[in-house]
Amino acid sequence: MLRPLSGALRLSTLAAALLSLSSMAQAQTAPPQDVAYPGTLTLTVDATDLAHRVFHATQTIPVRPGPLTLLYPQWIPGNHSPSGPINRVAGLKISGNGQRIDWRRDPLDVYAFRLVVPDGVSELQVGFDVLTPTAGEQGRITMTQDMLNLQWNQVALYPAGHYARRVQIAPTVKYPAGWQAGTALEVAARDGDTVRYRPVPFDVLLDSPVYAGRYFKQVDLDPGAKVPVRLNIVADDPKYLEAKPEQIAAHRKLVDQAYKLFGARHYDHYDFLFSLSDQMGGNGLEHQRSSENGVGPEYFTDWDKNAPDRDLLPHEFTHSWNGKYRRPADLATPSFNVPMSDTLLWVYEGQTQYWGVVLAARSGLWTAEQARDALALTVATYSNDRPGFAWRNVQDTTFDPIINARKPQAYRSWQLSEDYYSAGQLIWLAVDAKLRALSGDKRSLDDFAKAFFGVNDGDWDVNPYDFDEVVRTLDGVVKHDWASFLRERVDANAAPLDGLAGSGWKLVYTDTPSAYHKTVQGDRKSADYSASLGMTVSNKDATVGGVRWDGPAFDAGIAPGSTLLAINGYAFENERLEDAIKANRDGQRPIELVVKHGEVVKTVRLDYRDGLKYPHLERIAGMPDRLSKIYAPK
Repeated sequence: MLRPLSGALRLSTLAAALLSLSSMAQAQTAPPQDVAYPGTLTLTVDATDLAHRVFHATQTIPVRPGPLTLLYPQWIPGNHSPSGPINRVAGLKISGNGQRIDWRRDPLDVYAFRLVVPDGVSELQVGFDVLTPTAGEQGRITMTQDMLNLQWNQVALYPAGHYARRVQIAPTVKYPAGWQAGTALEVAARDGDTVRYRPVPFDVLLDSPVYAGRYFKQVDLDPGAKVPVRLNIVADDPKYLEAKPEQIAAHRKLVDQAYKLFGARHYDHYDFLFSLSDQMGGNGLEHQRSSENGVGPEYFTDWDKNAPDRDLLPHEFTHSWNGKYRRPADLATPSFNVPMSDTLLWVYEGQTQYWGVVLAARSGLWTAEQARDALALTVATYSNDRPGFAWRNVQDTTFDPIINARKPQAYRSWQLSEDYYSAGQLIWLAVDAKLRALSGDKRSLDDFAKAFFGVNDGDWDVNPYDFDEVVRTLDGVVKHDWASFLRERVDANAAPLDGLAGSGWKLVYTDTPSAYHKTVQGDRKSADYSASLGMTVSNKDATVGGVRWDGPAFDAGIAPGSTLLAINGYAFENERLEDAIKANRDGQRPIELVVKHGEVVKTVRLDYRDGLKYPHLERIAGMPDRLSKIYAPK
């Protein structure tokens, strides 16, 4: 039987515990310093547990005795928010010299683990599991039986008190038998299915994710170049890896057109990581020397139906220049646990959205007609499907990644959601049109891109910028009050629509969707009545998707998530709804819908009389056709 401690011993033990906790607190609060961390961390990831979809991570961390804080990356570049998936970490164990070392999570910063390194311990052994989603409702699927996406921020801790670029780490991955992997990391050695990569700074590691798979193909997109650009493809089945020569040619032309646009490269090699899958979740995430890109499996094999996916690679490639090399100063933080500020996302993402569309057209990934039809959908959205601009502006939407963490919303048209992407695209169309008009069509946003992003060829250290530098660079292209021009559009309680007319085109509606719009509806498996009834409806189960705030469907009492059971006395079908919209142009046959939402079933009546409406672009007579020049290859 244990005896109770004596009073003196109890006080001594309590004092030691308080001292330990105090030391931990001091370590946690240490801000990052621009000093090298002593020694090199190692990280080994066992990525073979496909059955359970678990990454097993082990690390060695050189240390000195005393308080130490280990951080799990929280603010993830490209996500623009504190989105590090700390909830997926399990089984964390820390030891030194074979003895377990206790750790405590900081109660006010759950990404920080505090501990005291005992005397005589010069190296920590750290182990934990990352439990990736096993179902879609848990998050994006990153591991399947045939492929995986390893994002290093999920499997690594790093010491507080140092800039991330001053912490060296040597990564190793054990892949499933026979799999191949694509990454911007460089291989140091290979032993069977275990690959040891060259040591890199911690920030470079997190900027160099991996796509690996059973079915893998690598395509050279710049043959013979000293600076390689590779397309690393993983697919659900080998048949999806097959691409026609003209399809590969368009991707090679993407690289060529990007070089002509920017005039410099900010990497020593570049790797597109590209998944073609219905099993692993799709995504698009930028990195300096690579990008993560995920679409459906039939990207190549059903080319004509997949045009909506073909601006993804141009968008993420553009980010190597805009967002990764040239980065807003308030996003260029010294570590992954220092909060970021998203105030210039309308430049970072908005102009990248603009160039992604332009490069898709210039490369031949899109035809000029597809590019115009895609723009028509964007302009239509901001012409009548974003009433939320009555109370918000583009600038305010830059806070949405933090406010909403990219979760679905009930009424996006009224709430708005990250509109700095597409509304930002329209701002930069307005800038391009204005530059061309002011210069007699001799200068354009291409000149800005080369002057702003295309500097210091070969350099890929972060080169921060602010609003004033954007304005100065525009002024160097063509003199104008660009500060006011930009702020009038970024801060206005109105969508920035003037660039379309400035480019020589206008928005019109017809009763037939464009071919591109049809592929968008097919891709989303829904019928789009946004410009007419103000809602979308699933082709599969008649579930209502988006509903425009104060639109006809909204005013009739239809909410997102409702199911349409019947129309005018018949079982609901989208074809019947189209017929009913056409039939009521004279107002004699209002549309009657039976709607189920939860346990409530009701009948609603829509007296909508303007027929089917689908957006298209039409030339403005007598205006220069600047849009065609914007989309024309160089």
